[in-house]
Amino acid sequence: MLLVACDGGARTPGEKRADPGSGFPAADRPVASIVSARWSTEEARDRLKEADRVMNLAGIKRDMTVADIGAGEGYYTIRLGQRVGKEGRVVAEDIVPQVIERLGERVVRERLANVSVRLGLPADPRLPEASFDRVLMVHMYHEIESPYEFLWRLRPSLAPGGQVIVVDANRPTEQHGTPPNLLRCEFAAVGYRLISMRQMPSAGGYLAIFGAEGARPEPNMIKACRSGVRATPAAIQQGSE
Repeated sequence: MLLVACDGGARTPGEKRADPGSGFPAADRPVASIVSARWSTEEARDRLKEADRVMNLAGIKRDMTVADIGAGEGYYTIRLGQRVGKEGRVVAEDIVPQVIERLGERVVRERLANVSVRLGLPADPRLPEASFDRVLMVHMYHEIESPYEFLWRLRPSLAPGGQVIVVDANRPTEQHGTPPNLLRCEFAAVGYRLISMRQMPSAGGYLAIFGAEGARPEPNMIKACRSGVRATPAAIQQGSE
């Protein structure tokens, strides 16, 4: 697994994987592999106003605290830092040390004092509790090997009213996407409520927003979603960007 939004480097030899004896159910689906350094150029994405539209739909505003999970080369990190302003904060995370090092250098070049970068773990984002108004996962969810453990450990990091934003393609996970019904099921299994889901071609698929609801289930009470969920346009709420 590689949390780089299809936007970073290859897995490093000897990299630690999630513990199979963690008590969380295994995902009943394939995990995508990395096939290219990036899925599109920043210039092409900006021509489509991808980041602006995602941030607008996610309700990201000045002074917010935002996490960019699987930050890769920092396309969203840089734009999030500009959006939240000097009183806001952005934490950019990836699990590949070389990627984090390069992103840190870029943040310094861009003089974004409100952005910090940190190394995460494949099954644990290791974010501070009750801290984040928004958590973004853009084109990377299909690469998470242990989604139930990852989402379970992510939940405490949300501030009151905090939301998780997922952007992905409407296709099977082995084809670098996540069928919307599968995404909804995996989040619900860990106690997240779907707030909205809509088509978003300019970001390469769809955008889904989730919030935490109720008590966080014990790991041994989480039921894995069945595999074989097909990608279908009907699973996504229609709407303009």
